[in-house]
Amino acid sequence: MQSQSIYERIELLIKNKGITKKSFCEQLKISTGNFGDWKRGKSTPGTHKLIEIAAYFDVSLDWLLTGKERYTQTVNEQSSPYFFELMGQLNCQDEILSEREKDFIKEYIEFSVYRKSRQQGSNR
Repeated sequence: MQSQSIYERIELLIKNKGITKKSFCEQLKISTGNFGDWKRGKSTPGTHKLIEIAAYFDVSLDWLLTGKERYTQTVNEQSSPYFFELMGQLNCQDEILSEREKDFIKEYIEFSVYRKSRQQGSNR
């Protein structure tokens, strides 16, 4: 059995949400050219766009990227600073993370904070 591509998972999410591809592209400010490139396998969405898509459909990045959920054991927070000093350490073992992985985590946290502030603002 061949695994699905990121595009195929996005297409499934669009179908399940009952919207058109055009509407999806308009709402997330994705050009139809880029969307077509994703379909043809010429490119894939960038980090920021993947985060937006996952948030829009309320799915995990793990599922969007791989088609599988990633289940982790309970993580105990420690008092030592996290490698980028934004929050308490989550046993991340930053010495094994590449700079690119650290940057991705920073972007994800920034987006999560932004998303939470937007949700709180809309609940007022």
